[in-house]
Amino acid sequence: MIYHALPGKAPALESIFRDVSKLQAKHGLNAVGYWVPEGNDPAWDNTFVYVLDHPSRKDADANWNALHADPEFEPYFKAAAPLIQQANGIYQVDLVYMRPTDFSALK
Repeated sequence: MIYHALPGKAPALESIFRDVSKLQAKHGLNAVGYWVPEGNDPAWDNTFVYVLDHPSRKDADANWNALHADPEFEPYFKAAAPLIQQANGIYQVDLVYMRPTDFSALK
């Protein structure tokens, strides 16, 4: 996941995810890590990146649905929403599912 925050709002988004990460784990959304790019191309300014590990795409969908249905998630969503860039009413969040290659150390 790559979140494109409004200018200067990435630190606030990072702070929200510090707390929401515990709720994600409760719903089987197992984080490999969370990152804030630094010293890169300016296109990466104001981004927040994290990677989750799912046993399968089906499990991922079920876990995301469970998180989004949890009433404890709503305050985090409401806090994060105004920090994220939008285009035509769509949040600028890149969600990409990937599979490891056969030579990847992390499977």
